[in-house]
Amino acid sequence: MTMATKQGFLKSVGSLLAVGLLSAMLAAQTPAAARYDNQIQATVTHKLAAKSQFGDVKSAVEDGIVTLTGTVDIYQRKLDAAKLARKTASVQGVRNLITVAGPNVPDEQLEQKLAKKLRYVRVGYDNTFDYFALGVKDGVVTVEGQDRTGVGRDEALADIANMPGVKDVIANISIEPTSIFDDGIRLRTARAIYRDPVLSKYAIDPQRSIRIIVANGHVTLYGFVDSAMDKRIAGIRANQVFGAFSVENKLVVEKNS
Repeated sequence: MTMATKQGFLKSVGSLLAVGLLSAMLAAQTPAAARYDNQIQATVTHKLAAKSQFGDVKSAVEDGIVTLTGTVDIYQRKLDAAKLARKTASVQGVRNLITVAGPNVPDEQLEQKLAKKLRYVRVGYDNTFDYFALGVKDGVVTVEGQDRTGVGRDEALADIANMPGVKDVIANISIEPTSIFDDGIRLRTARAIYRDPVLSKYAIDPQRSIRIIVANGHVTLYGFVDSAMDKRIAGIRANQVFGAFSVENKLVVEKNS
């Protein structure tokens, strides 16, 4: 046997051994995950049966993956059912196919209710520095925005999930960078805007506050104002703040004065 032939033979043997080892590993993993299926099924079924809100929810288990089907009345219960299953011992994952079968609320009406609800998120704390925008299509809520700490985001998503008529939620809320520099700009911008005699009225009603978003020194203003003049003054005040690299004025004029 020549050296080239011997090398080819050894390479072929090595490949066969590798394939055999991989097949053995995969064969070993499947029974390992599947052997707990009956136990998982019994536990998840018991947990679901213990809560009346999951009376129409069913589960099936294969290779450690729990599949949830059935119906619930609000979207939050769909999340709760998945969380309940996920926290069961030996569960490898959850496939949530539960349908939200609660009341069907017209999209425009649902969006108005949610918009009002979200305006009051974190009122009395730092809601001036959060901003959420949403849209509704066939009961599916898409929410975008920026939050300073993550607390406002969690509260907003909880409000949405518990609103009757919501069928699903697509969340795209970013957390602003942690920065002492940015915090200083936030405070200075808020003072500059709300101490202006023309703009001070927006501090009275928390749902109509001018929202101030700061990321890496760049300021963006969101919210609604009464006039083009108010929008212009807010932009001027923000541009006068020490340390701000740029200001983007996205305030929306509700009516002309």
